[in-house]
Amino acid sequence: MIRVPLADDEAMIRAGVRAVLSTDPGIEVLAAEARDGLEAVELARGQRPDVVLLDVRMPGMSGLAAAAEIKRTVPGTAAVMLTAFSEDEYIARALGEGVSGFLLKSGDPRELPAGVRAVAGGAACLSPKIAHRVIDELDSGSACARMQRGAAARNRIEVLTGREREVLALVGAGLSNAEIAQRLHVVEGTVKSYMSAVLSRLQVRNRVQAAVLAHEAGLVDEDD
Repeated sequence: MIRVPLADDEAMIRAGVRAVLSTDPGIEVLAAEARDGLEAVELARGQRPDVVLLDVRMPGMSGLAAAAEIKRTVPGTAAVMLTAFSEDEYIARALGEGVSGFLLKSGDPRELPAGVRAVAGGAACLSPKIAHRVIDELDSGSACARMQRGAAARNRIEVLTGREREVLALVGAGLSNAEIAQRLHVVEGTVKSYMSAVLSRLQVRNRVQAAVLAHEAGLVDEDD
């Protein structure tokens, strides 16, 4: 069972998100809720949930700041941002704070349980609109700039072993830990160990940043 608390300063939004997530029998929405970032951090520390859903803009400590603090003090809990805003500033800051997902409140309701399940399974989750923004950013700029980013990315992944590169490529393709384990014919715990090594060696904070690097380095098989 995936345990999830909600953090949003609007009661109506919390009720709506709770109703959507409650339709999935594999997700338990915790009774305790947070109305600001500080409450969200305290809730995560006390409950140790699998995933916490955070609004970006909340009174006092923002959702972004709360995500960073949860990442630092409750590393076993993944943070997913849920917001009505899709500006690049929020996307960049959220990914920089180590969040595992970014979903829009205006998106398809089915994205909510699917996103929670993906993150709980060790994958990253971006709303389709946001994913397109990230991809567009990778494709933006001159051919020379793209070549420079690609060369820099390839240099960075030189520190990885062959198996770690395989794992990184599959992360870039959007596979969860369980799916990677199945693809490589290993147990999921082994994939988690590889993933920890990859993040540490590449000095990236989360799977999304690792996936971006995999794309820039040309590791991702587009057929995946």
